[in-house]
Amino acid sequence: MFRRTTVVFAAVLLAATACSSGQQAAQNRQGQTGFVSGSGNVSVFAPADRKQAPALTGTTLDGKTWSLADQTGKVVVLNVWGSWCNPCRKEAPDLVAAAKELGPSVQFVGLNTRDLDKAPPRKFAQEFGMTYPSIFDPSGKLLLGFRGQISPSAIPSTLVIDKNGKVAARVLGEVSKQTLLGMVADAR
Repeated sequence: MFRRTTVVFAAVLLAATACSSGQQAAQNRQGQTGFVSGSGNVSVFAPADRKQAPALTGTTLDGKTWSLADQTGKVVVLNVWGSWCNPCRKEAPDLVAAAKELGPSVQFVGLNTRDLDKAPPRKFAQEFGMTYPSIFDPSGKLLLGFRGQISPSAIPSTLVIDKNGKVAARVLGEVSKQTLLGMVADAR
């Protein structure tokens, strides 16, 4: 009995140590650009540390052209998503609610990736009531322009781009409405 209790205690201690050291490692990597698992970590960048967002121009799901360059002077929330992505489904209501609450002073835009046909992402957008545009990027080519800021494997991901076109904050993984509202407030 004593041996079994000792083994269980050792296993619990080992698991707790692994979790805390993993969390500490994630905090130590904050703002770095290595491989990311999409854990939902939030990075907020001070104005002096912000990097310019890459040029982004593409065709939306409804066939219109959308360009980040046309948004100068506005805070932009860029959400990378796919209709095939379960975490994207989970966060969609929060994004829609934040877009509604923040109104026209903040431009929301989706970057739909890895959907090879427009029908599934259109259905997704309709199902969740997405009123903001989404750029269709089936090959992920536009997403690659954000290399160093978003890992192509971390979907969903969200960037908040300040009024000067610089990345003010990012979430690699699901984002909640409250987190998003805080990120936008920091970007203003």
